[in-house]
Amino acid sequence: MTQRNFKIIKGGISATIQNKKKTFISAFVTDTRLMGVVVLYIHWELDDDNYSSNFHQFFYFDAEEYGLESYKSHIGDDPGALSIIEQALLGGLGGQKVEITEKESYFLVSHFTETNKRLSLNLPEGKVEYEFLLDKKETENMSRKEKMTALSKMCTPIISDYQLINYFLMRSFAKDKDGFTSLIEENSKISDISQLIPATLCKNTIDEFIDEKGLSYICESLIEFEKKYMLVITEFITSNYKIVSVNKKSSFYISSAEAAMMLNRAEFITVYEILNDVDEFEMQFNAFSTASLQTIHENGKLSLQFKKNNNHVNKKIFRLNDDIHGLYYITNLGQFLIAAYSLPAIQELERELKNNTLDQFLIPSAKYEFKEPILYEFIQSDFDDFIDFLDSLSNDFND
Repeated sequence: MTQRNFKIIKGGISATIQNKKKTFISAFVTDTRLMGVVVLYIHWELDDDNYSSNFHQFFYFDAEEYGLESYKSHIGDDPGALSIIEQALLGGLGGQKVEITEKESYFLVSHFTETNKRLSLNLPEGKVEYEFLLDKKETENMSRKEKMTALSKMCTPIISDYQLINYFLMRSFAKDKDGFTSLIEENSKISDISQLIPATLCKNTIDEFIDEKGLSYICESLIEFEKKYMLVITEFITSNYKIVSVNKKSSFYISSAEAAMMLNRAEFITVYEILNDVDEFEMQFNAFSTASLQTIHENGKLSLQFKKNNNHVNKKIFRLNDDIHGLYYITNLGQFLIAAYSLPAIQELERELKNNTLDQFLIPSAKYEFKEPILYEFIQSDFDDFIDFLDSLSNDFND
């Protein structure tokens, strides 16, 4: 049996590690700042008189509510241990890793902690491990240009007006001033279009409008806050992928039922029967879906797999959950369901299973297309057989 030579540190690292010499090896930051969340990774070599080892740090930053929310670290070189941490933190971000310098690493960690101070939030556990990164001496000589360059590395390049407007609305409604300010043309005065409290952009539809003044964009945005829904109509003028002006035309509340209709979409579901032992299948599936977000329910387990990019922001019609690649649900009874929101998407999920060893455990039993999502309704029901669940709905309808 091979012994794994690694140690995962959960905080409270001893003073002996603190005092070791740290040599910078590499670092990256995800370009997902405009989505509201960023992960920063730093790799150090620790040295003392007896031995050297690798020290890996991960920082999870939420710009909207939690600031520097989570910190994880690892000593050693075990790729499996590092992969577990990385997938847990980066799995749903959909961004690219952008290389940063040592000085930029110091600056960004300090920048993250300023949000915690502003929001009166405690720093995550393990501060004794990363406190050295808060040393102002390391960044006091950074110019404004250097700081702006570091901050820009957290933002994906803007390649269209659709992407620009959707990101601006997302950050504005979230009341994330640092986020949307980077999208405004210098010296432009932009009016505040947000509510008094932060809101989530659920859907946005963009239409071009051309008149004697030129091209502008009219947006219909569905936002949600405090379990209430509102439609906000705005007009944008852009230049060189920057916001020049934005004006709120109107805003009004709508009911939950009206919002549900606006967010409604087709759902495609393929049902499989698990041929062999369910526990064995779950072990194989967990290896297949390492980047998924898993939740446990009374009658089964749901895994949510996100897309590897944020291209859904670069569309005329933006939907918040368009970053979902697929949903997988294993029932306690031994059924396996996969779901997606388009025919090409469900076909891709089916191909991925067929090209994986999971295929030997499964036999397809049914395929469905629904006019509106139904999987979550099944998950929240008392049924653990999808066919029986559909029969009950049919009987209720006929009654």
